[in-house]
Amino acid sequence: MIKQWFKSGNPWIWLTASAVSVSLILVFGLLLLIAARGLGHFWPATVVEFDYKNADQSTVRLIGEIQDEETVSAQRLRDAGLNIESDAEVTRYLIKTGNRDVDGQDFRWILKPGIEAQRTPKTLMTVERREWGNLYGYLGAVQENQQTVAEGKDAWKALQQRLARTTTLFTQIRQLEKGAIGSINYKLERLRLRERGLELDGNTNPAPQQAIKDERAALNAEYQGLQKQLSDLYTAIKRDQMLVTVSDGQTVTTPLAKVVHAYRPNAMSLLDKLGFYAAKLWEFVSDEPREANTEGGIFPAIFGTVMMVIIMSIMVVPFGVVAAVYLREYARQGPLTRLIRIAVNNLAGVPSIVYGVFGLGFFVYFLGGNLDQLFFPEALPAPTFGTPGLMWASLTLALLTVPVVIVATEEGLSRIPKSVREGSLALGATKAETLWRTVLPMASPAIMTGLILAIARAAGEVAPLMLVGVVKLAPALPLDGNMPFLHLDRKFMHLGFHIYDVGFQSPNVEAARPLVYATALLLVLVIVVLNLAAIAIRNRLREKYHALEQ
Repeated sequence: MIKQWFKSGNPWIWLTASAVSVSLILVFGLLLLIAARGLGHFWPATVVEFDYKNADQSTVRLIGEIQDEETVSAQRLRDAGLNIESDAEVTRYLIKTGNRDVDGQDFRWILKPGIEAQRTPKTLMTVERREWGNLYGYLGAVQENQQTVAEGKDAWKALQQRLARTTTLFTQIRQLEKGAIGSINYKLERLRLRERGLELDGNTNPAPQQAIKDERAALNAEYQGLQKQLSDLYTAIKRDQMLVTVSDGQTVTTPLAKVVHAYRPNAMSLLDKLGFYAAKLWEFVSDEPREANTEGGIFPAIFGTVMMVIIMSIMVVPFGVVAAVYLREYARQGPLTRLIRIAVNNLAGVPSIVYGVFGLGFFVYFLGGNLDQLFFPEALPAPTFGTPGLMWASLTLALLTVPVVIVATEEGLSRIPKSVREGSLALGATKAETLWRTVLPMASPAIMTGLILAIARAAGEVAPLMLVGVVKLAPALPLDGNMPFLHLDRKFMHLGFHIYDVGFQSPNVEAARPLVYATALLLVLVIVVLNLAAIAIRNRLREKYHALEQ
């Protein structure tokens, strides 16, 4: 009976189904873990005030958020130098105390037996700052030009009004610096390069020189006007500040220009917390990073990842399709062709860091250096394309993923019925016309399959990008309003490298940990969205040419 069951093949079907089910459970479980750890970071946590007895029996007041809890053995604590009399296991809490500019640390472990009392007053305040992380404490007063304008119960309302005004001023400053002033600086640099180019060409005609001087004078006049506006904005944004009483009773003066948000989580209703949570999520995907990438948003990394994948896709598809068409349709099938196919398949297994080294040596130093010598001599010795950038990163990943596109395209071409080719040729079409108008459109679903696999691999690569273009923090996006709009020579940020940098290079590991999970989840979502878009296109093409394949 059992032999017949095994011969029927049912055990292998059940085994395969079980393996697939376990794999799906593991994948979804991992995604749920990442989502829970990452998305929970944006929820406004309760701020707790502790009366805590230290090892020297002195009682101190601590204010912060409970970030983690664990149970450890008493012996482990004694080995760490703590005086623990009991041999039972002890619960301890990781408290985010913030106030790094005051205490010198963001987090502190406290033992549960040492907690004498804990409270959650509604007046406790969390302040998110542009520097030095969070600040926890009680609002004392709001000042303008060092003169108190509100204190006590009126201070909170005055703080919210002035913080909204300060946020508006900060936005105007950033827009002015990165927009109008940034554009003028870019144009001035282009004028300098034009002038240098005339010098290198030996052009002594005074007309181009005078035109450059006139244009520079106009730009400098405009720059001076913008600088006056910027100075006025800086003067206005520096006038407001607040006094905050922190855990040790010390009063800290905090300029509102350094504050991003100030809120009282203990006094928030569920609806208020939901609104705050949605705003923080939007800030995470639309804002720039701050505090060594451990706070703020990751929009430049999202933009860089998507832009790199799009450019890589534009580059890899033509090369992969041309190579596949040649191998399948034109190359004489023999030992040499089989050797080329073996080489292509082996390329798919080469470690990605090897591609990064090749890209750095060939694309950046050789091609980029020669391009600078030929087309950008006026910028030398500063490199233009002879340095890692978006184009070289995209080309390196295109080289890394081209074997996938070649193999998938060849398989698609092999599935096209021979009768379709013969029918096209019988109607008078040439071989090239048959390929272009009939065979390639019918093989387009397979080409899209190869592109989907290429996107899935390239979007998550980090090792080669560290050598050919990705950076910790990019001062400007590769796409802006300055000619030629898309700057392929610029360095860029990437979600994969951002995860590596925040998780392993951050000076504040505990603060960075939630952002590692949140960024990893977002990277998965970006890859899923890119793949779904490609899958939708592939399905439409498959439906369009399904009848012809039959």
